[in-house]
Parts: sequence; structure tokens; C-alpha cells
Amino acid sequence: MLKQSKLNTAIKTSLMTWALSTVVLSSAMAQETPDAAAEADSYEKVVITGSRGAPRSLADSPVPVDVLSADDMAGVPFTDTNDILKTLVPSYSLQRQPISDGASFIRPATLRGMPTDKTLVLVNSKRRHRSALVQIGGSGTQGPDIATIPSAALKAVEVLRDGAAAQYGSDAIAGVINFVLKDNDEGGTLSAETGQYYEGDGGQVTVSGNIGFALGDKGFFSLSGEYTDVGSTSRSEQYCESWACMDSTDPNYLGGGSFDKTLSGYSDETFAAGLSAANLGGEDVVQPWGQPNYSGAKVFFNSGYEISDTMKLYAFGNYAKTEGDGSFYYRYPGNGTIENLRKQDGSLYSPLEKFPGGFTPRFFGDITDISILGGIEGEFANEISYDFSARFGSNEIAYTLKNTVNPSMGPDSPTSFRPGDLINEETQLSADFTKYFDMGLYADVLVAFGATYMKESYELKGGDPDSYSQGPYALPDPWGFCDGDAATAAGLAVIGNGSTLDCSNSDDPVYRAVGVGSNGFPGYSPEFSGKYDRDMKGIYVDVSSDVTDVLYLQGAMRYEDYSDFGSELVGKVAFKYTLNDDFNLRGSIGTGFRAPTPGQQGTTNVSTRLPNGFPVATGLFPAISPVGQALGANPLTPEKSMNYTLGMTGAIDGINLTLDFYRIELTDRFYAVSTLDVSSTEPTDPTASGYADALAAYNNFLKLDAAGVAGANSIGGVNYFQNAFDTTTQGFDFVATYSLGDTLLTTSLNYNNTKIDSDASAFLNAEDQYDLENAVPDWRGVVSAKHDFDLLSILVRANIYGSYENAINSAATTIQEYGSTVFFDLEAKYQVSDDLSISAGARNIFDQYPDSDGNGDKANRDDCCGVTYWSSNIVDWQGGYYYARLNYTF
Repeated sequence: MLKQSKLNTAIKTSLMTWALSTVVLSSAMAQETPDAAAEADSYEKVVITGSRGAPRSLADSPVPVDVLSADDMAGVPFTDTNDILKTLVPSYSLQRQPISDGASFIRPATLRGMPTDKTLVLVNSKRRHRSALVQIGGSGTQGPDIATIPSAALKAVEVLRDGAAAQYGSDAIAGVINFVLKDNDEGGTLSAETGQYYEGDGGQVTVSGNIGFALGDKGFFSLSGEYTDVGSTSRSEQYCESWACMDSTDPNYLGGGSFDKTLSGYSDETFAAGLSAANLGGEDVVQPWGQPNYSGAKVFFNSGYEISDTMKLYAFGNYAKTEGDGSFYYRYPGNGTIENLRKQDGSLYSPLEKFPGGFTPRFFGDITDISILGGIEGEFANEISYDFSARFGSNEIAYTLKNTVNPSMGPDSPTSFRPGDLINEETQLSADFTKYFDMGLYADVLVAFGATYMKESYELKGGDPDSYSQGPYALPDPWGFCDGDAATAAGLAVIGNGSTLDCSNSDDPVYRAVGVGSNGFPGYSPEFSGKYDRDMKGIYVDVSSDVTDVLYLQGAMRYEDYSDFGSELVGKVAFKYTLNDDFNLRGSIGTGFRAPTPGQQGTTNVSTRLPNGFPVATGLFPAISPVGQALGANPLTPEKSMNYTLGMTGAIDGINLTLDFYRIELTDRFYAVSTLDVSSTEPTDPTASGYADALAAYNNFLKLDAAGVAGANSIGGVNYFQNAFDTTTQGFDFVATYSLGDTLLTTSLNYNNTKIDSDASAFLNAEDQYDLENAVPDWRGVVSAKHDFDLLSILVRANIYGSYENAINSAATTIQEYGSTVFFDLEAKYQVSDDLSISAGARNIFDQYPDSDGNGDKANRDDCCGVTYWSSNIVDWQGGYYYARLNYTF
């Protein structure tokens, strides 16, 4: 009676205390060795994720799951797995942040409006380790780097769109994404693709492949690899703002309110000649906006060996080495970094001596990702199935900063720095057991239980001393030339040698103090370096069964204890009810939680941001650090959720349908507070307009200075992470497929809306509150049609984004409305032979773009400094892309 002898029960699930008294049922993972005769080029549309027992069909799953086969993914003109998911799963969204430190290379994503750190990522039903990058703004996401998983290694991807923290552990508030690796023991594939954007940039070359080997007659070893080289893009105009203009066609060329023509060695001709060297990216603008350069090699293996009929060994892992580079904000004369300074001999120095046209720092990230997992699964004589596994995962980001200076070092500053590394490591041991019991119900009851232990750490590895050291020019008058308005003996000596020193002039460069550390990204000093670690112990139990011929129930309870946050108990129940032969009703209710990661507790960052539309150095400090505590931060606590879903699956005249409504109530939501202004200038007139804000900014400076922050006088803003407010996210997913002979039609639609439920004004300004609720389209859809003409197949896809709005200023008094956007993709594939096929096509074939930032009005742009399109837009703003691909199967 629905018994199953071989189960891979890797995922921790549990029984809910408040669930059904007779049967409490849960969903989790199962992995079977498929019968060889059932293997096919495309993955059968059954669900592993969401059912602990035998895999269930999509229609029979009690929770909504998208199953993407290898064929589905091959039809998407992307190689980055992130982009593939974005294209095929409407509730999965992806941002591109071109000037955002490590986020330029590891892009933040969302599922059902929730950041990726609230989506559990699995590989072969086992937890995937996190990236070392903590996003520095907004939700502060630290999730796995999905881009390190090459699509060539994937047999399928299962996207569980339902809260599942009780089933699978912390992080699964929004859902679960399970990447199923290929398990072929012979044959393989080889693919080569090239393409570029209509604009003539962003050229890409990708070579990928897979090969399978038999290990005797009872095992397999599947090896997959990918090499990608992607060029940068620029959707920019020349930098020309009210404070500084580099556009030679503008009347204010080499002028502006902050542009300083008095710096040492300056002339219009010298400066203009130096502009071409201001950016190492080779663009025709000093500050390009677009995708960064990116290249890398990724390798994945998957293996298994049957020792006996009741025992199997398995292992899989990966190694990825990738690198990327992009630009920061352009530095112009007079911006606080390029300033005249008095050298020790009394003469003047300016960074223009190193960079005659100003400079744009270039940021490089080298990412190394490693994982290894091994286990043994089988069945005891008493028919209890077991799965013992151990895994280790590591992600390391090594930063390099070029084309910049440490301003405080003056003429002694190098122009290249190693600001430090970020390292995230995880080790986990798991033991999982299952057994079927005959309890007199319609089907046997599956009882599962197990335990897990995980140790994780996050390290900020210190940079080279020049990247964080405080040089003499961090303070005014470093050589002691002046005493009040009069020159000292040292000052008189340099005046006697021809210096223009004037101590009575408060604007004399002798009084200038500049920033500390490699400009753009100061290095991690010993005070702000270190290692943060914790461990977690968890246990679970669950029961599941078809209790009647029409009712399937599942439930879960999970207990986890964290060394830094204490213990948490969560649970979930779900059901599937068969209405008739064509329609099923399904739903779930459950609690969830997510413990802030060691990285989110310990990350420190100083970078250039735009809190009020103007570039300023902004510091992010840990809530538990002396700086965070001085600023009023509270220690972090876990986020908690209540999740509800109710849906239906069915078929009408060959049309397969699913419709699922959901609601996620998230309390104590983790978020970066809005940037707090910092100023080293003490306000003196209480009657002046803005005095209270100026005083608050000055007090923030005093707090930074008292906490020992080097160069606090050069920091213009500061923030930290907090459990700041409560939100409710709700919406629905609709999926319909229809096969009409040789034509397959698919429609996927997601509606998603988030509202803040509590008073967030103490943490977020009006702009950040407005954008959280409105800056992402509520509607997202994908409609596709694929038709086969014998050897030729044609795929047409429409990607649909609804309208959305974005607040421009901190008071949210100026709002930009963005209209809906539709991108069309077209691909033709020709089967040359049984083994060889050629594909060619274009994504966004009509070269559509979202509305420009500010609709052409610079005064109403959310970004500045040469931007054309809003950089944080989830709607792609790169334009049309054409490509050709060669596929060989052997």
C-alpha cells in the first residue's frame, strides 16, 4: 500500500504540535534512483520537493511547485541560472545594481516579493551554502550565489512557492528552490553560444558541457562544466550635474557648483585631456551604468554507487572561480577627495597629479565557491530507511580596488589596493529516517524523524594597510604650520622657501582634511575585521498519508536551537483534496522564522551612496558593534512569519491549470535603516532653518568619532540593520499549459503586493517606505508558444511587467510612475542531425526599454551622474540581445 523501500530523506521536516490529532503530515524531499528505462532527455514533471514519500505529480502536490526540465532551461537565451529562473518563474525577480560593491557581481533576487535569504536553496535536496556577500542596503540579503550553479549541470529545477520553514528549516519563509543535478552514467552534451546586445556591447561567449561515466554496473559519475566571458555594457550619458559637468556639449562644461578650477596644476586643456583616462573601463563616459565585465569557470559533479540492494553511497560538489569588475562614482576636482593639500615642504599637492582628469574607481571581485557533500542511504532490516550525510561549503570574495587613492596619504598614496576578503563557511551533519506504518487508513502512514547540526562562520579578512590607514592629511594642518591665524616656526620656514601658506585664510589648503582609506571602498582595518560564527542543532518528526481516496494531509513541526538566538519551534499543515477526476483543492498554513546570519550580524562597509540624490560616503556598521550601539541600534532577533495558501489544480479540455493564493505575514522584518546624515560641522545658530537636522548630523559624527571610526570626518551618512517593522505580502500564481498537437502554449502569471503593517517611521524615511511597497511591479507574466515543424522548432515568449512607482526624494513628495513593459523573445532551433542542433534568436527582439529615470528630467531622477535608466529597476534596461548557439549530444 503505497510503500517505498528506497528514500533519500535529506531535508529536515517536522510534526506540528497543533496539527491534526490523528495524522500530522509533512512534505520534504525524496530522491530515488530512476529506472533506466524511464530516463528521458527531459525531466518528467513530477515533484520531489514537497513530498517526502514517492514523487508526486504536479497536480497531486499539496503545495504549488514549478518544475523546470533541462529542455525548458535550454529554451531560455541565458546561461546564468538566475536569469533562467527569472524568465521562467514570474514570481522570481532579479535586480541589476551596477554601482553597488559586490552586488554588481552577485545580484539580489526575490521570490514572491521576499528576498533570497528568505528562500531556501537546495542542491539534490540538500541545503546550499550562502554567498559571502551581504547586500549593503534594503533587506541586507545574504543568500546562496545561484549563478555558481551552471545550467549544464541541471536535470531539473523545482521551485516550491510556499512557506516551508517548518519543513526545511530557517530561510524557507518564501519557499524552496531545489536544483536537481544530472545523474547520467554515459553520454553527454556540449554547447557553445555567442551573442551581444543591439548596442554593440556586452558580448558574451559561453561554452558548457556534461559527460557521464559508469562506475562499474552499479554507479555513475556525472561531470558538468561551464566557461563564460561577458563584456560590460553602458546605458549612460556623460556625467553632467549641477555640481560638476563633463559634457563638452553642455554650456556648463568643466563647471558646476562644486567643480573647483583652482586646484594645483589645473587647466581646462590639461583636465580635458585627462578625462579619457578617468575610467579604466574604456567607455566614452567617465561613469558608465550597465552590467559589469564578468568571466568564470564552474564545475559540478554528481555521483552515486549502489553497494547493495539496500545501501547506496552518493556524493556531489562544485568548484567555481569567477571574477568581475565595474565602475564606481566619478571623482571630480572639488568633490572632497580631489582637493589641494599642503605638503610637508609647504607646496601644494592634488590627486590631479596622479589623475589629470579626475578618476572613477574600478572595483574587482574574485569569487571562489567550493562545496562537497557525501552520504549513505539505505534501509535497515526493519524497513526503516536512513540517510546520513555531511557537507561543507565555502564562498570567498577577494576584493581589489584600482584607479583610486587613499586621500589621507596625499602624494604617497598608491593607486591600487586590496581592501580585504569576505569568507562564508558552513559545515552540516544530518541524519534522517523514514518508515511506513499500516494504521488502518486508506494508505500507509509515513513517519519521518531526524536531527541535524550545522556550524557556520563569516569572516571579514583585513585588507592591506594602505587601504585603511589614516595618513597625515586626515586631520587639518598635519605639519603644524599654523597656530591660530599666525604661522609657527615651521610655517615661517616654508614661507621663507616660497610657500603660499596663509594661516589667516580659513580656506588655505593647510586646513583641509580628507578621507581615510582607499576611496570608494576603504579596506577592513583590524578594528573592523574578525570572524563571527555560530552553531545550530535541530530535530524534527513528521507523519504523512493519503487518509482517504480523496484527501491527502501533511504537517510538520521543527525545533532548532541557535547558539546566538536561542531556540524556535515552528510548524505547518497542508492538504490536497480531490474534488473530481479533473480538479483538486489544496492549501497550507504554517509558521516560519529566519535567524539573521553571522554575515548580517558582522558585516561592515563604507561606500558611496545616494541618500539624497548626491554621492556621499556612507558607512554600514553592525548593530552589535560599538558604532551601531552608539547610534541607537538594538541587537538583532529572528524574523517570524505566518504563511497561508489556498489553491486549485485542474484540467479543462486538455488545458492544465493551477491557481494558488498566498499570504505571508512577516514580523520583525530585517532591513537597513534609512541613511542617517553625518556632518563634522557643528551648527551654531539654533534659529537657522534645518538646525535640528544639522545638529543630529553633527551628533552622529561625534558618535562615530568617539567609537574610533577612522576618517569619521569624511563620512556623510551611516546606517545599520534592524528588525524594523512588520509586513504583509499577498498575491496569487496562475499557470496554464495547453498542448495542441505540435504546439505547446504556456501562460504563467503572478500578482504580488507588499504592505507595511507597523509604524516604520523610526527606521525608514518616507521614500524607503514608499519604495518598499511600490517600486516593484505588482503584475508579472510569461506567455510562451513553441511549435515543432519536424526538424525546425520556433519559440516565442512574452515577458510582461506591470506598472510601478518610485519615490525620488527622502520625503516621497516626488513620485515617478513607470508604465507596463513587454519584452518579446524569439528563437529558432534546427535539428541538423540526431546529435547536432543549431539555435539562433533574440531576447527583447523589439529592443524595448522601461521608462527612463526621471523621464528625461534630471531634477527628478532617483540616481544621478550620467544615469539613463533607474539602476535598481527589476525590469531589464539593457535592450535587445541576439545570439547563436550550437548543441551537440553524444
